[in-house]
Amino acid sequence: MAKPKSSYRCSSCQHTVAKWVGKCPDCGTWGSVDEVPILAAVGTARGIGAQRAAMLPSTPATPITQVDGTTNIALPTGVGELDRVLGGGIVPGSVVLLAGEPGVGKSTLLLEVVHQWARRAAGERALYVTGEESAGQVRLRADRTGAVHERVYLASESDLATVLGHVEQVGPTLVIVDSVQTMSATDVDGVIGGVTQVRAVTTALTSLAKASGIAVLLVGHVTKEGAVAGPRTLEHLVDVVLNFEGDRHSTLRMLRGIKNRFGASDEVGCFELHEDGIEGISDPSGLFLHNRANAVPGTAVAVTMDGKRPMLGEIQALTTPSQMPTPRRAVSGLDYNRVAMMLAVLESRVKKYFSKHEVYVSTVAGMRITEPSADLAIAVALASTLETTAMQAGTVVIGEVGLTGEVRRVSNIGRRLAEAQRLGFTRAVVPLDHGPIPAGIKAIPVADLGEALREAIPGFH
Repeated sequence: MAKPKSSYRCSSCQHTVAKWVGKCPDCGTWGSVDEVPILAAVGTARGIGAQRAAMLPSTPATPITQVDGTTNIALPTGVGELDRVLGGGIVPGSVVLLAGEPGVGKSTLLLEVVHQWARRAAGERALYVTGEESAGQVRLRADRTGAVHERVYLASESDLATVLGHVEQVGPTLVIVDSVQTMSATDVDGVIGGVTQVRAVTTALTSLAKASGIAVLLVGHVTKEGAVAGPRTLEHLVDVVLNFEGDRHSTLRMLRGIKNRFGASDEVGCFELHEDGIEGISDPSGLFLHNRANAVPGTAVAVTMDGKRPMLGEIQALTTPSQMPTPRRAVSGLDYNRVAMMLAVLESRVKKYFSKHEVYVSTVAGMRITEPSADLAIAVALASTLETTAMQAGTVVIGEVGLTGEVRRVSNIGRRLAEAQRLGFTRAVVPLDHGPIPAGIKAIPVADLGEALREAIPGFH
């Protein structure tokens, strides 16, 4: 006879311990260790191995050539930037998790989604379930953003069974749950928002979506580290994981795909949040470029890839003489370590010294650049402000700079230059092995940083 045993496993990292603990010793997550029953077979102790009885499946396995793939056709939501990230739209029966910090605009975005969904075709109904606000509060936001429609249904509920009853009564094709951490299952132990409750609620809503073909969008909270709150299995249960991010001091919002079973997971959508609601930005490059008649020393234009989308961004640098033993270095919107590396390379390889200058480097309009392809633009902006000579007008610079001063190739140069040419740039300083160049823009290949500075900055020596 099998002897019952117990083991304890962390739902976040799957680490197993012999006894229950409040904090996982491997990943440090609190409240994620659950008891897992184990049956130790007698035959295993004898060295024979555990035996399992075969069961006749109710549905036989089907050759992949006979499986109908048309059931997973994405339906457009009417919000273009969201459809871009999702890979064309929402697939019926799919579960999408949208995570983001408080106040970033998740509820405003999803209210626009249900509004556009109800307008999409006659008879389509959308159900918006909120566990954080009252129905009256959601209606006030809908009035302010113009998202009122007769086929959008509101329910202020936090009980899972009641939510399932609303779904049965309304008969929607799209359900928004805001948020999954506020829902509770009465037949499951644990506090609301805890690991056990969140997993049970997500499992039930996922089963509903798969069985009925209803698309479900879940709103998820994030931790102070920026990760999705709740057990790690939450991200494995859903089909799509999206991260909605933005700066409180800027109206720009970025929607990034983290996981997508129906399309690419590296797409990025751009939105602008304002008093009247949220609006998609199909051409975000113009936000990150400062329009001026004449070139100014200390500026350079880089072309970065955010997912599959090329975006132009302006990098500004300022240097001022300093009498301090350790002059100040301030960086905004860029990786501080890469800026420090460019300062070291400029001093060592090009003999441009910043040790007696305060250095300030920033991007325009709150753009964040972490890609190595902006190395050359950072170096050009720094050299330009030190020489008080502006970069040649109509020029973009693309390339990663190594510690020896060489300019290295980056990916998708053709797509980057096509975007630069569309916005009116005519010259591009690029690495030697740049690949195909689109028509309408002149590529100037360079081998090292010194050559790049001479081509980008007139009269540089």
